[in-house]
Amino acid sequence: MGAEPRKAFSYLLGENSLADKERDFSWSLIEGCLMSIDEIDAGLARYSRDWSLDRMSSVDRNIMRMASYEIHHTERGQAVVAIDEAIEIAKKYGDESSGSFVNAILDKVLGERE
Repeated sequence: MGAEPRKAFSYLLGENSLADKERDFSWSLIEGCLMSIDEIDAGLARYSRDWSLDRMSSVDRNIMRMASYEIHHTERGQAVVAIDEAIEIAKKYGDESSGSFVNAILDKVLGERE
Protein backbone atom coordinates (compact mmCIF):
# COMPACT_ATOMS: atom_id res chain seq x y z
CA MET A 1 0.00 0.00 0.00
CA GLY A 2 1.05 3.55 -0.59
CA ALA A 3 3.45 2.77 -3.43
CA GLU A 4 4.33 5.69 -5.66
CA PRO A 5 2.58 4.92 -8.98
CA ARG A 6 5.48 5.72 -11.32
CA LYS A 7 7.89 3.58 -9.29
CA ALA A 8 5.42 0.69 -9.13
CA PHE A 9 4.85 0.92 -12.89
CA SER A 10 8.60 0.99 -13.54
CA TYR A 11 9.03 -2.09 -11.36
CA LEU A 12 6.36 -3.94 -13.35
CA LEU A 13 8.01 -2.94 -16.60
CA GLY A 14 11.23 -4.46 -15.32
CA GLU A 15 9.38 -7.73 -14.78
CA ASN A 16 7.33 -7.62 -18.02
CA SER A 17 8.38 -6.08 -21.29
CA LEU A 18 5.91 -3.97 -23.23
CA ALA A 19 6.19 -2.28 -26.58
CA ASP A 20 6.51 1.50 -26.37
CA LYS A 21 2.94 1.99 -27.61
CA GLU A 22 1.55 -0.39 -24.98
CA ARG A 23 3.69 1.14 -22.24
CA ASP A 24 2.53 4.67 -23.13
CA PHE A 25 -1.12 3.59 -23.29
CA SER A 26 -0.83 1.77 -19.95
CA TRP A 27 0.71 4.76 -18.23
CA SER A 28 -1.93 7.10 -19.70
CA LEU A 29 -4.63 4.88 -18.18
CA ILE A 30 -2.92 4.84 -14.80
CA GLU A 31 -2.31 8.57 -14.78
CA GLY A 32 -5.80 9.41 -16.02
CA CYS A 33 -7.37 7.10 -13.48
CA LEU A 34 -5.40 8.67 -10.64
CA MET A 35 -6.34 12.18 -11.76
CA SER A 36 -10.05 11.23 -11.98
CA ILE A 37 -10.23 8.90 -8.98
CA ASP A 38 -12.90 10.85 -7.07
CA GLU A 39 -15.20 11.02 -10.09
CA ILE A 40 -14.60 7.35 -10.92
CA ASP A 41 -15.23 6.22 -7.35
CA ALA A 42 -18.45 8.24 -7.18
CA GLY A 43 -19.70 6.48 -10.30
CA LEU A 44 -18.76 3.04 -9.00
CA ALA A 45 -20.44 3.77 -5.67
CA ARG A 46 -23.65 4.76 -7.47
CA TYR A 47 -23.87 1.37 -9.18
CA SER A 48 -22.69 -0.85 -6.36
CA ARG A 49 -25.23 0.16 -3.76
CA ASP A 50 -24.90 -3.09 -1.80
CA TRP A 51 -21.10 -2.91 -1.80
CA SER A 52 -19.20 0.11 -0.56
CA LEU A 53 -15.86 0.70 -2.27
CA ASP A 54 -14.06 -0.23 0.95
CA ARG A 55 -15.91 -3.53 1.07
CA MET A 56 -14.92 -4.54 -2.49
CA SER A 57 -11.80 -6.54 -3.03
CA SER A 58 -8.91 -4.29 -4.02
CA VAL A 59 -8.49 -6.33 -7.20
CA ASP A 60 -12.11 -5.79 -8.31
CA ARG A 61 -12.13 -2.14 -7.26
CA ASN A 62 -8.95 -1.26 -9.15
CA ILE A 63 -9.91 -3.22 -12.26
CA MET A 64 -13.19 -1.30 -12.35
CA ARG A 65 -11.43 2.01 -11.77
CA MET A 66 -9.16 1.49 -14.76
CA ALA A 67 -11.97 0.25 -16.98
CA SER A 68 -14.26 3.10 -15.90
CA TYR A 69 -11.65 5.62 -16.90
CA GLU A 70 -11.21 3.88 -20.23
CA ILE A 71 -14.99 3.72 -20.81
CA HIS A 72 -15.33 7.47 -20.32
CA HIS A 73 -12.29 8.41 -22.39
CA THR A 74 -12.42 6.13 -25.44
CA GLU A 75 -14.81 5.46 -28.31
CA ARG A 76 -17.76 3.17 -27.59
CA GLY A 77 -16.27 0.19 -29.42
CA GLN A 78 -13.08 0.47 -27.43
CA ALA A 79 -15.11 0.87 -24.23
CA VAL A 80 -16.76 -2.49 -24.87
CA VAL A 81 -13.34 -4.05 -25.37
CA ALA A 82 -12.20 -2.46 -22.08
CA ILE A 83 -15.11 -4.13 -20.28
CA ASP A 84 -14.33 -7.51 -21.83
CA GLU A 85 -10.68 -7.21 -20.83
CA ALA A 86 -11.63 -6.13 -17.30
CA ILE A 87 -13.88 -9.17 -16.93
CA GLU A 88 -11.11 -11.51 -18.05
CA ILE A 89 -8.60 -9.90 -15.68
CA ALA A 90 -11.12 -10.13 -12.83
CA LYS A 91 -11.69 -13.84 -13.55
CA LYS A 92 -7.94 -14.45 -13.52
CA TYR A 93 -6.96 -12.40 -10.46
CA GLY A 94 -10.19 -12.05 -8.49
CA ASP A 95 -12.38 -14.60 -6.77
CA GLU A 96 -15.15 -16.81 -8.19
CA SER A 97 -17.68 -13.99 -8.47
CA SER A 98 -15.34 -11.22 -9.62
CA GLY A 99 -16.03 -11.59 -13.34
CA SER A 100 -19.80 -11.27 -13.00
CA PHE A 101 -19.52 -8.49 -10.39
CA VAL A 102 -17.17 -6.43 -12.57
CA ASN A 103 -19.36 -7.06 -15.62
CA ALA A 104 -22.53 -5.89 -13.85
CA ILE A 105 -21.00 -2.66 -12.57
CA LEU A 106 -19.15 -1.77 -15.77
CA ASP A 107 -22.25 -2.36 -17.90
CA LYS A 108 -23.96 0.29 -15.79
CA VAL A 109 -20.99 2.64 -16.19
CA LEU A 110 -21.17 2.19 -19.96
CA GLY A 111 -24.93 2.82 -19.89
CA GLU A 112 -24.33 6.04 -17.96
CA ARG A 113 -21.93 7.23 -20.64
CA GLU A 114 -24.59 6.81 -23.29
